[in-house]
Amino acid sequence: MAGHQKEKVVPDEVHQNQILRELYLKELRTQKLYTQYHVNPLRKVHTIARKPMSWHDNLEEPADARFLNLIHHAAQGPRKKYTETQTESQEIGWDSEPLVNPERNDRRLNHFRVYNDITLYKAKMWSLGEDDRHK
Repeated sequence: MAGHQKEKVVPDEVHQNQILRELYLKELRTQKLYTQYHVNPLRKVHTIARKPMSWHDNLEEPADARFLNLIHHAAQGPRKKYTETQTESQEIGWDSEPLVNPERNDRRLNHFRVYNDITLYKAKMWSLGEDDRHK
């Protein structure tokens, strides 16, 4: 029996045709042609944006105050919306106002570069030397 090989079965055309016919009849039984369409009440409906150049879509409609308030609230910055930070990342820079008033007259906080005769001469000389180095 070990040496016995299975013979290759040649498919019968009549048998193949019968199988195809059964599949075809089963498809015809289960298919249903829909000619009337409707919105599924169980699914959430998404609105489609209007065409911007259409005249009948751009008729004036009354403004929805609740929607406008929601849009204006979303457009505000986080400091105007919330009294304190909502995330850890917002803590960086939340209090961005300087602790000390930055007055330009106060010499203790502002150290401006002051040129005297010798410092002005040396600064001009260095600026000329820098131009030569960059060439």
